[in-house]
Amino acid sequence: MIERKLYPYKPIATYDQPPIHHPVVIVGAGPVGLTAALDLGLRGTPVLVLDDQEGAGQGSRAICFAKRTLEIADRLGAGQAMVDKGIVWNIGRVFHGDSPVFEFDLLLEEGHKHPAFINLQQPYFEAFLVDEIHAAQSKGAPIEIRGKNRVTGIATQDDHTLVDIDTPDGPYQVQADWLVGCDGARSPLRDMLGLGFEGRVFEDNFLIADVKMTAEFPTERWFWFDPPFDEAGQSALLHKQPDDIWRIDFQLGWDIDRDKELRPENVRARVDAMLSHQSGVVPDYELDWTSIYTFQCRRMETFRHGRVLFAGDSAHQVSPFGARGANSGVQDAENLAWKLDLVVKGQAPEALLDSYSEERVFAAAENILNSSRTTDFLTPKTEISQIFRDAVLTLARDYAFARPLMNAGRLSVPSVYTDLGLNGPDELDGPQCSSVGAPCPDAPLDDGFLLDQLGGPFAVLAINVEAPFFAARYGISVKTLALQTASNDPTGALAARYLGEAQHAIYLIRPDQHVAARWADCDGTDLEAALRIATKA
Repeated sequence: MIERKLYPYKPIATYDQPPIHHPVVIVGAGPVGLTAALDLGLRGTPVLVLDDQEGAGQGSRAICFAKRTLEIADRLGAGQAMVDKGIVWNIGRVFHGDSPVFEFDLLLEEGHKHPAFINLQQPYFEAFLVDEIHAAQSKGAPIEIRGKNRVTGIATQDDHTLVDIDTPDGPYQVQADWLVGCDGARSPLRDMLGLGFEGRVFEDNFLIADVKMTAEFPTERWFWFDPPFDEAGQSALLHKQPDDIWRIDFQLGWDIDRDKELRPENVRARVDAMLSHQSGVVPDYELDWTSIYTFQCRRMETFRHGRVLFAGDSAHQVSPFGARGANSGVQDAENLAWKLDLVVKGQAPEALLDSYSEERVFAAAENILNSSRTTDFLTPKTEISQIFRDAVLTLARDYAFARPLMNAGRLSVPSVYTDLGLNGPDELDGPQCSSVGAPCPDAPLDDGFLLDQLGGPFAVLAINVEAPFFAARYGISVKTLALQTASNDPTGALAARYLGEAQHAIYLIRPDQHVAARWADCDGTDLEAALRIATKA
C-alpha cells in the first residue's frame, strides 16, 4: 500500500548523558499524535514524537474521515492529498434481509470546500501527515519523530515528567515539560500511571475483511440487518476504499472461536457468499487484511493528569460504526495543540489545559452515547429490544416516521461546546450553525473559502461592519478579517451562515476554528474580555 517505514530508526548520541529537556513529548505516531505534533511544530513549539514502530501498521484500520477532519488536515497541509487519494461518497443504503429499507444522502449544502466524508485507509493519512512534517522540518519547524523508541516508564514531578525509553541500541531518558499520550486504546502510558478506563464492553464480535478486487458495486455505504448471505450473522457492511480495496464487516456474535473465524478458508466462505448473492458470481479477489474486533465504549474520567495529557483512543474508545474514533481523536489533537502552544510560550496559564479535558470529555461522552445507542440497536440483548428493532426495520420500509429510529451508525459530527468554560457572550440573534462553541461553518468567498483564512492564531471576523481596534495582551496573536457580503459573498452562504436576519456581526474565533464569542456590534473592551475568557487569562 505505502512505505511502512515512515520514520526509520536512527541511533541517537545521548544514551549515556543526562536527560535532555523537551517542552512537549508525544507518545504514539498514529493520526492523533502526528496531527498534534504537526500543529504544534507549525506554531513554533518544539515537539518530540516517540513511537515503538517505524511507520504505519498493517491493515486499513480507520477508513472513514469526516469533513471536519479534512478541514483540520487542510489547515495543516494534508487535506487535499487526502481528498485526491480518497473515495468520496454520499449515499448510504440500509437493507433488512433482501429488502431495501432506507437510503440517505450526506451531500452537504453547496459552498463547502470539502465533502462530507471520504474513505481512505489510515496508513495513507499517516503518510500524508509525515510528508507535511518533513516539509515543515525543511522550513525550520521544530518537530522530531523517533521510530523504535518504546516508552518503558515515567516518573511525574510537579514541573516535568521523566520518560524512560528503550531502543535497539539501549535505554535512555528524556525530560518533558508536557507529556501527551496518543498510544492507543491499550495505552501503556495510561497503565503506567494506574489510571482507569471505564465503560462498556459489548458482548459481540465483528470480522473485518479488506478484500482487493475489481467490482461493479457503486461507491456507497451498504448496510444489512439480517443479511441473506450470512444466516449466522445479524449485520454486515460494505464500503469501498482506494486501490480497489473493499471493506466488508460481518457480525459474528459473542461466543466464537477467534482463530477459527480468522482462518482464510472461513473468511473466504463468508466473502464468497456475499459476492455471489450480490452479483451472481464470485470475482477473483485477494484477502488484503483480516481482523476481529469487539465493541467497546469507554473513556478516562479526565484527560489531564498534572503534566500528562491523553488524546484519541488512549483517552476514549468507541465502536467503529459511525466513524467516531479517528475523527474525534484528530479533533482532540487540534483542541490540545493551540492551548499547549500558548501555555508553553507563557501566553496562557496552565489552567487553559483543564479546558482541553473539559471540552474533549464532553465530546467523548457525546460520542460514546451515540455509539452505545448504535451498538444496542445492532446487537439487541433482550427480547423487547429485539422486538423493537425488528418493528422499526419493518415500518421503515413504508413509513418515514420510523426511519430516524433506525441506527446503523450515526455518522461523526464535530461537537459544539455549549455552555462550557471558554465561551464568551453570544449577543447575536444569528444562525445556530455559528453559535458560540460551534465549529465555524465554511463559506465560499470571492477569493477562496472562509476556513482557509481562519485558524492559526485567534481571529476577529467582522461582517458588514468595521472591526474595533483592540490591543491583544500577553503576546497572543489576533488577526482581523473584514468582509462585506456585497463584495465577498458570491453565493450568499456567508450571510446565511453567519448573519441570518442580522445586518452585521463580529465574531471572535479560536485557533481551532470554534466560535469563542459573537455580537451584533462590540468594542475593543468586549473583544479583550472575551479573549481573556477564551485563554483563561
